[in-house]
Amino acid sequence: MRVTLERSNLLKSLNHVHRVVERRNTIPILGNVLLRADGGSLEMKATDLDIEVTEATPAQVDQAGATTVPAHLLYDIVRKLSDGAEVMLKLDETGNAMSIISGRSSFRLQCLPQSDFPELTAGSFSHIFRLDAEDLKQLIDKTQFAISTEETRYYLNGIFLHTLEADGKLKLRSVATDGHRLARAEMEAPAGSEGMPGIIIPRKTVNELQKLVDVEDVKVAVELSDTKIRFTIGSVVLTSKLIDGTFPDYQRVIPTGNDRPLVLDRQTFAAAVDRVSTISSERGRAVKLAIADGQVVLTVNNPDSGSATEEVAADYDSEAIEIGFNARYLLDVTAQLSGDSARFMLADAGSPTLIQDPADDQALYVLMPMRV
Repeated sequence: MRVTLERSNLLKSLNHVHRVVERRNTIPILGNVLLRADGGSLEMKATDLDIEVTEATPAQVDQAGATTVPAHLLYDIVRKLSDGAEVMLKLDETGNAMSIISGRSSFRLQCLPQSDFPELTAGSFSHIFRLDAEDLKQLIDKTQFAISTEETRYYLNGIFLHTLEADGKLKLRSVATDGHRLARAEMEAPAGSEGMPGIIIPRKTVNELQKLVDVEDVKVAVELSDTKIRFTIGSVVLTSKLIDGTFPDYQRVIPTGNDRPLVLDRQTFAAAVDRVSTISSERGRAVKLAIADGQVVLTVNNPDSGSATEEVAADYDSEAIEIGFNARYLLDVTAQLSGDSARFMLADAGSPTLIQDPADDQALYVLMPMRV
């Protein structure tokens, strides 16, 4: 194998694929990236046996061939080469080492045979549809923060993607919850998604996808079955296993009878929460909201270090109420809102609160209160 390509192209593709490679591996080949030079391109592939990412980039192929080299090491080398440089990758006759040559720099990396590299067999996909990268990004960004990190409830360790009838239209909806908060976003279901199985996309896949869909004017092809999902975004193909579990009936958690609306300036409120929570302990990040006519008083008490209060103007004309929330969760939700204001639909101090974005009726959030 002998191939020459621009450093910027090589770095961009390596950046997409090397991230799925775990730093510590008991199986040496999983620490490597597969390089396959053929035709006018160099294809790169990396996997952790749950996710597989491949990307092809234009290259001058003098001699076709394939090998695998340590992914993070290759990425670090290419990253440190000078901008605008050309890079030559050359496999020696034995196939045990590959040279990376650029200008006056030369590196030699140990290889493992490509025949040992595992394939993530995708099988056949039952549903195929296309949507804008921008729309997929919204579905992920608005819900990703609420994914649970608790491994025992593994079925909450991802985003639940499904279709359903709402307001007489078929919607594609993403939901994430960790039991303390819930985030839901939706869009009109694209053609081809009708009747798709409800699937749970794992957290690591969501994180990778979030970085890949940060592009404008690109269509994403989505192929899925009960056990796998594949996203094709430009020249990048990401294939992933799905979480084998049943997502809980989240509809029961979303309150419908909350009839006390509280409207706040989003940025003013978030800044106030951030300020008063400075005093809170890492363990109990509770902030108390005393809500009455036209104002909210935020209070944090920490027996070890002191207390903090701040007043914020608000639009509220229902019965006075005191309710506590985790400050971190309040900040996470307000960060997702796109408008200038946040609308809290309250019931009482012990019931879930519904948070809406007046500027975006496609998303909603639920927060469980805390005792304060």
